[in-house]
Amino acid sequence: MVREAGGLKQAYLKLYRNDDLKIGTLVGIDKYGNKYFENPYYFYGRNRWIEFAPHVNMDYDGSMIPAEWYGWMHYKTDLPPIRDGCRPKYKWIADHSENLSGTKEAYYPYSTTPNKVEAWEPKAKKQ
Repeated sequence: MVREAGGLKQAYLKLYRNDDLKIGTLVGIDKYGNKYFENPYYFYGRNRWIEFAPHVNMDYDGSMIPAEWYGWMHYKTDLPPIRDGCRPKYKWIADHSENLSGTKEAYYPYSTTPNKVEAWEPKAKKQ
């Protein structure tokens, strides 16, 4: 396992980031640098996994998986996007973006209605 991971240091880093050391074949890499692996000898449901790009570090979640790879990761199809020629590629399809809820970049809609409750502001003491 250590040799497959690329040495002791790389094995430690993979174990730290992914909580697991696995051996498998590289199925593909998406445009964000995420690597997708498969090993049919593991249990079904645990035989496909992703190693997120190094620039993400420990701040990764499931919404970082693009739609084309999501179907393969969740067993909706056995063909990864690099081997499936039937997938439509239109100019108007938006690029993938991760879920930003809970971050500073989260979307907050503009409201034109006044607040029903006003925040209390204490008066300054007179000296």
